[in-house]
Amino acid sequence: MSRLPEVLQVGCRTTRERSYRYVGPADLKAAVRPGSGGRRIGSAADFAHWIAERTAPELVEPFTFVVSTDGRLRLAPRRSEHVACAGGEHVLSAGEISFTREADRWVVDEVSNQSTGYCPDVVSRPAVAHALDAIELGRPPHFTHQVVFRRCPGCQECTIVREDDFVCVLFGSDLPKAWNIDADES
Repeated sequence: MSRLPEVLQVGCRTTRERSYRYVGPADLKAAVRPGSGGRRIGSAADFAHWIAERTAPELVEPFTFVVSTDGRLRLAPRRSEHVACAGGEHVLSAGEISFTREADRWVVDEVSNQSTGYCPDVVSRPAVAHALDAIELGRPPHFTHQVVFRRCPGCQECTIVREDDFVCVLFGSDLPKAWNIDADES
């Protein structure tokens, strides 16, 4: 299935966003059941209700998140699979997110694109920013932990680039500088 770019309205400009299909283990996607996705957060009130239901131990750890192709944030407990949070669907971004109280409101403390199931490119950050802005959550201006994913052209495994070393640790071949996880996009 090919990915169609999504169009998001950001301020006065329109940007094209890539959507990401699930590229992780097939058995995890097969386990997703209809209606089992993460909690859809479409407004500040939705977030306030959701966060009020969290326990103190839950709030210490980051949560799993995805931005669905409609631009909405979906949240699930940290140990949830991103594909389950997304209901098995394509996403505009995925990763981990944590919240903290600042004065009298909740804000995003940390946010990353760390999802080995979707392997979103770092350029998915504007989709996250748009989803958080839509629910009026303060946020950092960038991913606080940025993960660079690439597919090795030699062994075809997805890998994480560490310290700007674009070399496959399994196969030893050079990794492309441009995002190449999904064969439909390569």
